[in-house]
Amino acid sequence: MNIPRGTYGFRFAEDKELQLCVLYAAGCDSITGPSYHWDGLERSDGPLLLFQYTISGEGVFESNNRIHHVTAGQAFLAEIPGPHRYYYHSASKEPWEFLFLLFRPTLILPHWRKFLREAGEVPYLPADCTPIRLLRMIVTDAATGRITDPLIASSSVYQFMTELTRLQRTTLRNRENWSENIQIAVEYIENNYSKMISIDHLAEHVSLSKYHFIRRFSSSTGLTPGVYLTRVRTEKAMELLRGTSLSIEVIAEQVGYSSGSYFIKAFRSITGVTPGEFRSGGESLVYRKLFFD
Repeated sequence: MNIPRGTYGFRFAEDKELQLCVLYAAGCDSITGPSYHWDGLERSDGPLLLFQYTISGEGVFESNNRIHHVTAGQAFLAEIPGPHRYYYHSASKEPWEFLFLLFRPTLILPHWRKFLREAGEVPYLPADCTPIRLLRMIVTDAATGRITDPLIASSSVYQFMTELTRLQRTTLRNRENWSENIQIAVEYIENNYSKMISIDHLAEHVSLSKYHFIRRFSSSTGLTPGVYLTRVRTEKAMELLRGTSLSIEVIAEQVGYSSGSYFIKAFRSITGVTPGEFRSGGESLVYRKLFFD
């Protein structure tokens, strides 16, 4: 999915009756020169928390007397103001492309600090994990004007931080504990969801009988193989529905369905709405909670 480049700022009026998370800015950028240089002690726009995720290329993040070369799949976390620097190295040979969120510490600082303690300042996060999918969605929504009030902005920030904390606590750890057969099956589903995948084929792929495969898969993931596949396809469809203008029929084909009508039925069974209703964004605060591990 192509994400529009740019920085999108938010300055909603404070609601004195409600405590809300505050989204300050979101964006996608591609840096090619050494003029990109930020010093956390020189900024005057804090207090802020910065989450920046590298899509491709490489940047440098300096903190606590350590120098980190941040490459694809890595994020860095910085508190502003603070003793850190991040910049594009003059010796780099390709653009540094990244997504970022800036938000106030209000309400979410405990989540932030907990993740920081457990994952470190420069964690590796799979491009397809839930927090990074949410990050892409938030930046896309910012670019397309869907974040229209402080409640939507607050929901975006809080869900992102909750999923980030949850990922560290459960998802990665649990997945590592799955048997090799199930890890192979899940990886196959995630890499081949656009193809016709049968339970028989999956069982054969991991050298298990159909009965034992279904039992082990369900025990490990909490879902049957069929439901897991539907959820993966639904997540991919959500990104395409909100981030592209492709027709429902084309999206159905791209995520592995033989017809638009079958796609609509499967999508609705998971989300409770049709793809068209989801794309309209009329209830975005609710439907943002439909991302899965």
